[in-house]
Amino acid sequence: MILAIIAAVGALAVQGPRDGWTWTLYDDPRALVLANEIPDTEHLRATLECDAGSGAVTVRIYDFGPGGEFAQLRAGRATAQSQADADSDGSLGVGLRIDHPVFAAFAGSGRLAVTSGDRAGAVTIDRANLAKLRRFGELCAG
Repeated sequence: MILAIIAAVGALAVQGPRDGWTWTLYDDPRALVLANEIPDTEHLRATLECDAGSGAVTVRIYDFGPGGEFAQLRAGRATAQSQADADSDGSLGVGLRIDHPVFAAFAGSGRLAVTSGDRAGAVTIDRANLAKLRRFGELCAG
């Protein structure tokens, strides 16, 4: 019995930052951020950022690694190509217009695939948080 409890506690410790992941919409009058994070920590999987009313969003995937100069975004059957911005922290940022079919498909399905160079990643928003993504899109579109 005690060994089972120790094993369970050990398993939870190994899981680490996986527990508590959530999507949070930060709505500042100028800048908007939708973040996949563990609140009150520095753990981020992905962020979507825009200036309110700008019509454009930057999708940033963390722990992506070095990518190419361009990235391909895919949601459903829609695809787009955009300039990629690899950061020294290992994240990759890619721009996307809110009125592009890729964003519309992403807002409908909650799944966005990103490839750059020989790397691939995805942003996945569960059904329970799709309303936050749609609200983010509305605020970014203006």
